Amino acid sequence: MPNFTHLHVHTEYSLLDGSSKISEITKHAAELGMNSLAITDHGVMYGVVDFYEAAKKNGIKPIIGCEIYVSPGSRFDKEKQSGESKYNHLILLAENNEGYQNLMKIVSIGFTEGFYYKPRVDYEILEKYHNGIIATSACLAGIIPRNLTMGMYDEAVKEAVRLRDIFGEGNFFLELQDHGIAAQKQVNRQLIKMSDETGIPLVCTNDVHYTYSEDAEAHDILLCIQTQTTVNDENRMRYPGGQYYLKSPEEMAELFDYVPEALENTQKIADRCNVTIEFGVTKLPKFKYPKEFESSWEYINFLCEKGLKLRYGYKLDDVNFKNEVTDRLNYELQVIHNMGYVDYFLIVWDYINFAKEHNIPVGPGRGSAAGSIVSYTLFISDIDPIEYNLVFERFLNPERVSMPDIDTDFCYEGRDRVINYVIEKYGSECVSQIVTFGTMAARAVIKDVGRALDMPYAKRDMVAKMIPQTIGITIDKAIELNKDLKELYETDEEVTELIDRARRLEGLPRHASVHASGILICDRPVDDYVPLAVGADNAVVAEFTMTTLERLGLLKMDFLGLRTLTVIRDAVNMIRKKNPDFSIDNINYKDKKVFDYISTGKCEGIFQLESSGMKAFMKELMPRSLEDLIAGISLYRPGPMDFIPQYIKGKNNRGSIVYESEKLEPILSSTYGCIVYQEQVMQIVRDLAGYSWGRSDLVRRAMSKKKSDVMEKERKNFIYGNEEEGVDGCVKRGTDEKTAGKIFDEMIDFAKYAFNKSHAACYAVITYRTAYLKTYYPVEFMAALMTSVIDNTDKVAGYIYSCQQMGIELKLPNVNESGEYFEADNGAINFALNEIKALGRPVIHRIVTERNLNGKYKSMSDFVRRLCSDLNRRSLENLIKAGALDCFEGTRKAKIAVSERMLDNANRQSKDSISGQMSLFDMMSQSDIEDSSFDMRVPDIPEMPLKELLDNEKEVLGIYISGHPLDEYSKLFGRKTTARAVDFAVTEENGDEGVEEKKSKLPEGSVQTIGGMVIAVREIMTKRGDQMCFATVEDKTGSVEVVVFPRIYDKFRRLLHIDAKLIVSGKVSIDADSSAKLLAEKITDIDEMQREVWVRFANEEAYIKARDKIIGINEHFTGNDCLIVYCEEGKKMLVLSDSVVSSDEYIRQLREMFGEKNVAVRIK
Repeated sequence: MPNFTHLHVHTEYSLLDGSSKISEITKHAAELGMNSLAITDHGVMYGVVDFYEAAKKNGIKPIIGCEIYVSPGSRFDKEKQSGESKYNHLILLAENNEGYQNLMKIVSIGFTEGFYYKPRVDYEILEKYHNGIIATSACLAGIIPRNLTMGMYDEAVKEAVRLRDIFGEGNFFLELQDHGIAAQKQVNRQLIKMSDETGIPLVCTNDVHYTYSEDAEAHDILLCIQTQTTVNDENRMRYPGGQYYLKSPEEMAELFDYVPEALENTQKIADRCNVTIEFGVTKLPKFKYPKEFESSWEYINFLCEKGLKLRYGYKLDDVNFKNEVTDRLNYELQVIHNMGYVDYFLIVWDYINFAKEHNIPVGPGRGSAAGSIVSYTLFISDIDPIEYNLVFERFLNPERVSMPDIDTDFCYEGRDRVINYVIEKYGSECVSQIVTFGTMAARAVIKDVGRALDMPYAKRDMVAKMIPQTIGITIDKAIELNKDLKELYETDEEVTELIDRARRLEGLPRHASVHASGILICDRPVDDYVPLAVGADNAVVAEFTMTTLERLGLLKMDFLGLRTLTVIRDAVNMIRKKNPDFSIDNINYKDKKVFDYISTGKCEGIFQLESSGMKAFMKELMPRSLEDLIAGISLYRPGPMDFIPQYIKGKNNRGSIVYESEKLEPILSSTYGCIVYQEQVMQIVRDLAGYSWGRSDLVRRAMSKKKSDVMEKERKNFIYGNEEEGVDGCVKRGTDEKTAGKIFDEMIDFAKYAFNKSHAACYAVITYRTAYLKTYYPVEFMAALMTSVIDNTDKVAGYIYSCQQMGIELKLPNVNESGEYFEADNGAINFALNEIKALGRPVIHRIVTERNLNGKYKSMSDFVRRLCSDLNRRSLENLIKAGALDCFEGTRKAKIAVSERMLDNANRQSKDSISGQMSLFDMMSQSDIEDSSFDMRVPDIPEMPLKELLDNEKEVLGIYISGHPLDEYSKLFGRKTTARAVDFAVTEENGDEGVEEKKSKLPEGSVQTIGGMVIAVREIMTKRGDQMCFATVEDKTGSVEVVVFPRIYDKFRRLLHIDAKLIVSGKVSIDADSSAKLLAEKITDIDEMQREVWVRFANEEAYIKARDKIIGINEHFTGNDCLIVYCEEGKKMLVLSDSVVSSDEYIRQLREMFGEKNVAVRIK
């Protein structure tokens, strides 16, 4: 077998250009008999650590490289020069650790200094960082092959010599490639000639973009996804010939048999390349402690002792309690010191302390760090681990290999200030954000591949929807779980091709973005450890993911922006206007009224409890303590939900709880006999079988990851013990073999889904705080809540509906009362001026500032005169339409009529004043000017019709306030619908891993019925020539998109028009990138539904006297509606007719005859 190494290899991290999965290509290289393999992704080093580990695992040497982009001129030139390419390719390979360091610098500078379409460097950078690097001339897009294809041989030689001189003799190679392209054969001949003339050695490569030859079609589809084309587009990017796979050494030897030295040089280069990446050695920055302390160890002890007194106060008078918490604190501090994490804790303490000192709200804690009394005494967390029985070892123990993780929630408006503080403290070169990758998950890859294959939208969407939306789902698992999908795959050739192609691309990274919360802090410049890229908003990001950084021993932190903390802050600020001493930190966490309110299920706006399922669960759970809330948050997830009935049964009837061993009672009593938390698993194996805390955490991890081989071993250890490993076992400790086995088996069932109690406790505190505010200060809380979603009209509409349900008055915008945001005002909420379209924050600021400085506006004319330089015709008209000038005399219609003239007049007077011309106002005193007699009068014009008034509000506010076109249908919707528009909204919160999660309140695929008014209809033609439509249906809480496929559209087309009032039933469809939709199955026009006209009489005698009159009226109004007579005395009801029409005239005549209050209309 010839010695050959592939030195030009693109993995999955050449995003949407390479489809070679790292785990797959390294394994295949070993199978082909190669002893080494390179990674040379386009301009980035995203995958080098994963590649390094995978190569080592498969017994081959990893060669770390990159195909960089070189600017033809300076890297700072951002314009294409005449006749030049924007960049040329060049392959760089790290020969040693110095070369690896230099390669990271080169790649980083390409982004931070040279980015122009691609991350580019120039020859200056190559000269500066060439040590330890071997270079090759790359593909046809390299500067040397490019010159050769243009017939510029001499220029190509100059470039080759220049690059040889930069990298040094023997460190630059001319690269031969042959993918069956004529230009390559021409270039290869000239490269061989050049090598003979210059002595620059040759090397041969295959430009690998996929692993197997049969992947050519899947890779072609990937290119279509990248370029947003389809396989049927003729003029698109493609890699013709199917030769871009990982060829065997034999294939390469046959292809380049005429240049054996080029083959041999690949192995010589591979032998020279020896890079070592260090794992598991922590590289923490040093914390700068105050000079009066001798060490960070002394300083952390000082802070903890001080915090202990502040946290526990008088409780420390109890000697036993003091000994307990002091012993726990000293133990934790010693573990932290021994493991080298003192500076880590002080760094976290420092930026949290900065936030608190600058009034930036910080969450009560997050994750397992809340189980530490050190965290509690440093005020990193606000959860007392003693009171809530939280386990430190779940967070940190001597047997834990990986670094601890302290994530922090900040008010989302203040998060950037904290990050800027960290950057200033440690230096901008030592701090960066972190990359994350969006992957082509099962559903997404089906849609992408279907689009690239030019498959009809409806069909690819239908296949995608057949894949369950569960964590970790794959296409293969979906076929296994869904019989319909399996049948479709086996019987429909088009679907078979779709799924087969999608399988090969599934799991590939689709795009790189900036992690929502991750921050990397280093003791030296970041690019000494990690290559850098530039993300959105020019944010500098580390090219390795958070998990990779952790394995490298680097300090990564999560700075999460939590909207709820901002809501709490804003609500508290409003509360303090009437109650200056109020503090959210001092509320009673055992308040029965708060738990009663949560138990009603009216949880809109309450953290973690807003979904319809959680509301129903709270009504069933009826929490009575924070422990109940902690358990509720932990249980309401896929998996643990199965144990909810058992939990509630135990809560309601403690006599029903059965413990397999009395030793379980102190561990499980707070959760009524159920294992809910990971910490309980650790306590069980520790207390019953004698495990150490560290080992118990390892067992907990193995259980959660369902490692069957480890579990079988641990089952024996748990029951019988393991003397060599220091485990007593249950039998030795007094629990019989049968009972111990049963406990272990039940523990596995629960442990698969057990939740981190420390994390749940932190979130339960936030849940309780929001519930407390909603219970005692509902107006302030709802105002703050609406301000937090002020840019999302649908969410504002949903919360306005909640306010109406709560009986909270929402006042119209008012230039004399309203501020920029929603504000509490004497039991009501002032509408935010910021919600008025086309107004702009500078104008709002001027309205408020002028009002505060010079008093309220006395009239519309006064308002316009004082703000004429800031207003334009549209902004003034929108203020009127929104009702913001209703505080002045005149109707909205009249104000609109006079607005343009009034504004022109005010501007003219302002210009005259500036130019020094005398105007009427110059001859008046200020009191004369303020006298209304000099105002331009608003004419006496009647108000516009209610519908026009409401439509204007909707136009400029996005919602209705004065009323709603659907008000008369509220009771009908209450009876006929199962969901509201707000339930379809996708909420975004930071999930358990600190990543933003998108969740709908309605389950995917559930059948729901909505009612509302059509506000938009978009008709499209499918590729089969059928018509379908997308209709937007609005109710009082927002709007939802209704998808009407051809068959349903044919049936209900006539009903789908603007302003139609409809009841729509269908299935919920959830996309990852938008709100949930409703796939219509049945549509009913409310106007065509049968109505009941009710006429009320005091008694039957009164009815009999009026019967002939009613019958006489009915003869003139025939239709399909019912007339029902109701006699209050005796509560008798009689259907007098089922063939009337409930027209406006019919109702008017009945009301004229029997009284307004005695005639009502109800849709059946």
